[in-house]
Parts: sequence; structure tokens; C-alpha cells
Amino acid sequence: MVAMKTWLANVREAFETKLWPLPTIAVVAALLLGLGLPKLDAQVNRYLSVQMSGWLFDGDADAARSLLGAISSSLITVTSLTFSLTVVTLQLASSQFSPRLLRTFTRDQFVQATLALFLATFTFSLTVLRSVRSAGDSDQSEFVPKFAVTLAFVMAVASVLGLVLFLAHLAEQIRVETMLRDVRRDATNTIRAVLRTRNAADDRPHEPPAPPLSAVRLLAGDDGFLTWIDQGNLLEVAADEDALVRIDVYPGSFLVRGTPLGVTWPAQDAVFDEEAAQRVAERISACIHTGFERTASQDAGYGLRQLTDVANKALSPGVNDPTTAIHALGHIGAVLCDLSDRDLHAELLEDQDGQVRVTLRRPDFAAYVEEGISQPRRYGATDPQVMAKIFQVLLDLGHRVAPEQRGVILGQLERLRATVAAQSFDDHEQATLAELGRRVEDTLRHTGPRSAPPVT
Repeated sequence: MVAMKTWLANVREAFETKLWPLPTIAVVAALLLGLGLPKLDAQVNRYLSVQMSGWLFDGDADAARSLLGAISSSLITVTSLTFSLTVVTLQLASSQFSPRLLRTFTRDQFVQATLALFLATFTFSLTVLRSVRSAGDSDQSEFVPKFAVTLAFVMAVASVLGLVLFLAHLAEQIRVETMLRDVRRDATNTIRAVLRTRNAADDRPHEPPAPPLSAVRLLAGDDGFLTWIDQGNLLEVAADEDALVRIDVYPGSFLVRGTPLGVTWPAQDAVFDEEAAQRVAERISACIHTGFERTASQDAGYGLRQLTDVANKALSPGVNDPTTAIHALGHIGAVLCDLSDRDLHAELLEDQDGQVRVTLRRPDFAAYVEEGISQPRRYGATDPQVMAKIFQVLLDLGHRVAPEQRGVILGQLERLRATVAAQSFDDHEQATLAELGRRVEDTLRHTGPRSAPPVT
């Protein structure tokens, strides 16, 4: 069941992040409907009442051809315009904010649905056009598929409304505030899907089995980013082979063929022979999936990487938009606070008997904080407002972290103070930043119970 859910989640992720699947399905459906509906028209036309006929297209064959031809020619033009605007938006997002935001745009279901509607209307109208016959064509009587032509007209009107809504939606989507909101929402959804809350994991063992010196090294079979680990099948392999497995890489890591990604060893006091070691390694390798880019299905740090990239890009000399960087740091702080509420120990997978079979290591809290703060601190070192925002991020984290995580915040605070001290800020700016640093320290010295995470 776990394996099936994981497989479905990754299929859905792959489907949603591409522009072509939904429009392709719409084109095929429109083609079939355009072939079948005129045949239905031919069967029911003679039985239509006067009232029903009044709601349907009532022109002759020439009028039907003119209408369908106009719809077809206009819709292909509108579709070309929509594709052009989408490409321009993707180019803007890539150059102005971050290339890693393209995945967020291509998974926009409104854009996919709009393109699907336009292409379906074009395909349906063109297909119905071939079934319209004038009197005397091929010695047959005149035939106008009233239902089909009426439906084509309705789809054309819907496409006009869709174009207006698409333009409004596009204007909303290219705003940096919208992009940051969407990235943070996706990051939060991934974190809550793949990481347990700290309280829910308190009764689980956190110490994974230690591998012996005779453990067999597992090597990466392909180059690329680790996109997802089939945990269900991996646990099944370990149970079938009576083995223990430790995977040292995690989704988001870049794997190089032939380099170590973990170890495996027999559960009993024994050593794998060469044939068994090869078999187990191959079965485990089949559970490790790589791709040419990072995905959000199991990668809890991917959204954080996207937000950090937006901040870095905004602080670059070519863009020079510190306000965007400050907004991005606000979202980075929210993601880090959410991560502080999660159990970041290694994931331990148990078999039906309760024995730990698989250990999946993951980044610790310090690694996530480093990824979210270190580069903006370096690239925004000369801007006191950016420095103040990073102090604020540490202050927010100080209110949320567990006692054992406070050392991470203190370490980042000292590095931030050193960065500020190296700059030529005026006395007022230095005093403001120093006060923020003291507030972070005072918060971290608090010895009371840790606050519960907010209800969502």
C-alpha cells in the first residue's frame, strides 16, 4: 500500500509539472466527440421538437461551415498567443527570479486547463466541419449536425471567457508575491507529507542499527538527482533478504554513478557471499530513482532551495532588488519554523515484526538553516535591511525551536554578527542590528517549556 501511494504521488507529480498531458487528453477527447456527435445528430434530428430546435443552431450548411471555419481559425490564433504569453512568462521567471521556479509555473493547472480548452475547441470544430454536407454533395441530402455546431459555438464562447481569465491569471502569477506564496505552500505541503511532527515521533526509536565493518557498500546506478525512494519496496527487499539497509543519501542529493549511497548487511551474525551481495544490491538499486531535476514529491528541502534562489537572484548586481530578497527571507523563515516542528532524525522502517530493517538518513536542522540563511547573508551583507531581516528570521526561529536546536541559532547569530561587524554601517544601523541580536539571545536564553506549534 505504501509503495502504491508513493508511486501514485510521483506519477501525479510528473503529470502535473508538464504542460502537454492535459491538452493532449483534451485534443483526443475533442476528436472522438467530433466524430461521434454528428452521428448522434443524424439519429435524433428528426425527433427534435420545435422548442428544442429553437435552442440549437438553425442555419444551413454554408452558415455552419462559415461558423465552424471562423471558430477554428480564431482559436488556433488564440492558442498561439496563449503559448507565446506562457513562454514569455517562463522566460521572465527564469531570468528575473530563478530557473527552479519554472516547475511551479508549468504545474499551474489553470494554464493547463486554458490551453486544453483552446485546443479542444479548435480540434472539435475542425472535426465537425468535415461532417457538414450541402444539398447535392455526393448525391446526398443536406446535413447540418445541429448539436455539434451548437456545442462548438458554446465552446468558442467559453474560450473567449477563458482568454480573459487567463490574462488576469497570468498578470497575477508573474507577481513575485504570488510566486513566493505558491513556492512556500508547496514546500509546506511536502514537509508535512514526508516528515512526522516531533510529538508524533517521540515514542519511536531514534538510534538506527550500526553497520558492521563487513557491510556491503551500495553504489549509485545512475547519474542525476535522487528524486524519490520507493520505501515500500525497499522494506520488502530487506525483509525478503533478511537484511538491514542504511541509505545515506536523501531526495535532492545529486548521485554520481558508482559512488556510495549506503550500506547493507545481514540481520543475523553472518556475511553476504558474493552472489547474495550482488543480488541484494541490485534489488535495492531498483528502489532508488533518479532524474535530471529535483522534484517536490519527497524532497523536503526543494522549496527552501527555490526561496533561497529567489533571494540570491534579487541580491545580485544585475537585479538589485533587496525588497524581494526581504520578502523571500520572510517565507524562508516560515519554512524553517515549520521544519523546526518536525522530526528530522533518520527515518526507520520496520517490518511486520517490529524490527528496524531500513534506515533512511536525512538532513538535520542545521543543514536546513544553513541552506536558507548562509547565501542571503553573504550576498546581502552590505544592506542593513537585509541583515535586519535575517536577524528577524533567527528571532522567529528562537521562539519555535526545541532546546536542543538553540545551538544552531546561536551559531548562525555569531556568524551574522561577524558579517555585520565587517560592514561600514552608520551608528544608527549598527545600534539597530545590535539590538536585534540581543533580542535573539534573550529569546534563546528562555528556559520555559517550548511552545506548541500553531494549529493548521
